[in-house]
Amino acid sequence: MFCFARGFAALLLALSLMACSKPATWASDEDLAKVQYRDAGPTKLTLFTMINNRSGAGAHTSLMISASQRVIWDPAGSFYHPTIPERNDVLFGIRPQVADAYTRYHARETFHVIVQEIEVSPAVAEQALQLALARGNVGDAQCALSTSGILSQLEGFESLKVGWYPKKLAEQFGALPGVTERKLYEYDNADLRSYDPAEVKLD
Repeated sequence: MFCFARGFAALLLALSLMACSKPATWASDEDLAKVQYRDAGPTKLTLFTMINNRSGAGAHTSLMISASQRVIWDPAGSFYHPTIPERNDVLFGIRPQVADAYTRYHARETFHVIVQEIEVSPAVAEQALQLALARGNVGDAQCALSTSGILSQLEGFESLKVGWYPKKLAEQFGALPGVTERKLYEYDNADLRSYDPAEVKLD
């Protein structure tokens, strides 16, 4: 009975986090080198949390890391653009236009995005980058689990509990000293199948 209950709970969790799903990809070293971008500002971490506007539940978690280069750790996410190479679940070449397009891609009629930022030391930012690069492709519904696992290993983030739920991770992250927060609401088509990456201009 216990195993059945756990299995049923896992099924419900997977259904509630359907935004977290994509196959593994492996961009070449050459492609990554072409787009590598380092932000001129302070090193920082930006946690993205996608919230269902109808239920209030968390739907997806991802992490933008501004270190020796800026990437987005997008575990089992669905964002795609032909000019943005990906290796496993790490998106590369995150210029300001790309970061904006990524955030707006997730905000639509049915979801809004919580954007939480915190400045960190270069050493902490670099550790986060290396952990994301080493993590490998993440299975369905493990976006918050894998992201909280990375964050909890960083100096200053040890208090974060590793867990499955995007909204709970956002609440913990938001309680850390120095975190700033904003929310993005947009009202595009709720159906992601209407997304055409060729129409997104990143110049």
